[in-house]
Amino acid sequence: MSEPESLIVFPCDFPIKVMGLRQHGFAQAILEVVKKHSPDYDPATVEMRSSREGKYLSLTITVKASSQQQLDDLYRELCDHNMVSMVL
Repeated sequence: MSEPESLIVFPCDFPIKVMGLRQHGFAQAILEVVKKHSPDYDPATVEMRSSREGKYLSLTITVKASSQQQLDDLYRELCDHNMVSMVL
C-alpha cells in the first residue's frame, strides 16, 4: 500500500494552536520546541491569548511547513510536552 497523498501543498504557512496552564516559562518552552522543528520561525509572530479567568494561555504559532513529516514530528513533540494541555 502506498502512502496517502497529503491534502496540504508544501511548503505552506501552517497555524498551530498550543494550550496549557498559564505558568512561568510556558511560552519560552513551546517556542524552543517550535524552533527545533522550524528553525526559521520568528518568535515575534506568536499570538498569545489568555482564557477568560486567566488560568490558561493559548499560543497560535504559524510555521513555514516544508513536509508532512515535519508537522507530524512537531505535533508529536508538542503533545508529549508536560506543560501542554492541548494542540490543535
